[in-house]
Amino acid sequence: MNRAELVEGVAKATGHPKSEVTRTLSALIYTVTGALAKGDKVTLVGFGTFERRNRKARTGRNPRTLAPLRIAAAKVPAFRAGKELKDIVNGRTRQPNLVLPKAKPATSKTTKKAAHKPAKKTHKPAKKTAKKKKR
Repeated sequence: MNRAELVEGVAKATGHPKSEVTRTLSALIYTVTGALAKGDKVTLVGFGTFERRNRKARTGRNPRTLAPLRIAAAKVPAFRAGKELKDIVNGRTRQPNLVLPKAKPATSKTTKKAAHKPAKKTHKPAKKTAKKKKR
């Protein structure tokens, strides 16, 4: 499954447009990548854990000449599957049906503010009294 197929599957399951799912997926990947770059772990309970691991420097061999070469130390991303994911993949349990919470109706901030504030009263300027001229 590639990214486009993933977006299509999520859009079909949730009923959201593909453009919204694409933005959400991009935001998820961006957030996870940023957390791993800082050295944080990202744990999705039941699914797994994304983490950054340190790989030590080591000596390797050039396969063409068999000459030894130095491989530098590196920080690499790693994923450790959770128990629930392992059980489903191994066939020990079945994947549960997808249950999504009902979507809340979208309301804009201006609508909420207008609903809570009383209507402003318009004040009319006071009428000026006309001065009577004396003859």
